[in-house]
Amino acid sequence: MKKLFEEVKNGTVDIDEAVEKLRHLPFEDLGFACVDHHRQIRRGFPEVIYCPNKTTEQIIKIFGSLAAKGNNVLATRAEEHVFEALSRTNKFPQARYEKLARAIVLEQKELEGPETVLPIVTAGTADLPVAEEARVTAEIMGQRTEMVCDVGVAGLHRLFGHLPKLQNANVIIVVAGMEGALASVMGGLVSCPVIAVPTSVGYGSSFEGLSALLTMLNSCAAGVSVVNIDGGFSAAVIATLINRKIETNK
Repeated sequence: MKKLFEEVKNGTVDIDEAVEKLRHLPFEDLGFACVDHHRQIRRGFPEVIYCPNKTTEQIIKIFGSLAAKGNNVLATRAEEHVFEALSRTNKFPQARYEKLARAIVLEQKELEGPETVLPIVTAGTADLPVAEEARVTAEIMGQRTEMVCDVGVAGLHRLFGHLPKLQNANVIIVVAGMEGALASVMGGLVSCPVIAVPTSVGYGSSFEGLSALLTMLNSCAAGVSVVNIDGGFSAAVIATLINRKIETNK
């Protein structure tokens, strides 16, 4: 809109033409999906593609619609065969597949990163797929991340060497399965918000992440917020919004 107003001001676009441009809907109707092109303006990052239950053809069309606007594109929970089909179109040579995160990433716009690093902490190596989803999401939204892996409560001494940098963070993402206790521990050691992510990792009665979810929801440490099971994407979006707001107001 700023560009349009400048064009009206300098006379390259007349008022009637500007009004006609403003009539256009802020989304693109593909028949099976309405792609929200104004989300970048409202939220600071574009719409993200959630791939499960979509056909490969639908994903490729939505991907192309988003890419055409010149923004970064992220497709989450994507199977590798979807990326292979996308690559065969030869339309997105810069796109890459983050296998552990199950994400397709297209970076077309370099975003100015914050001064402060966003730490993503995992209790165990088995939590890495969810943590990687958080990392990929945060980075395509302009965050600088650092992974701190395998520092769960079974060997808590592993965490202590990382405390100085963790205590300098604006917000921390903690990813843990089994009993999910690491989020409470972290909440008691740092002065910033902790975004806890329960994972569907654990033996028997972990109930596919429900055990970790309930532990995190009942954290005795103040300042711990919880997203859904395996919600690396959600945690990264929340952490990005917090970090961005803090950095903007410095």
